[in-house]
Amino acid sequence: MTPEVVMDLYADAFFLAVLVISVIVGPALIVGLIVSMFQAATQINEQTLSFLPRLLVTLITIMIAGGWLLREFMDLFMRTFQNIPLLIG
Repeated sequence: MTPEVVMDLYADAFFLAVLVISVIVGPALIVGLIVSMFQAATQINEQTLSFLPRLLVTLITIMIAGGWLLREFMDLFMRTFQNIPLLIG
């Protein structure tokens, strides 16, 4: 196994990790920004007000995009497992 092959495997896994994190965390960041602007405009400083909407949006995002994310993980693992004979020998 050459260093180039290892770096290709690492790059695929890293790209998938960044993709999964951005899909899940991105909407929560947007909702957090909107709630923060609302809190600044109304001067309400309640911590639970910002936590609950972000939690709900994160859960809804996982429910909506979960199947696609799971397929992406399965594709990466299947490609890796199918290429094991080529990587070893």
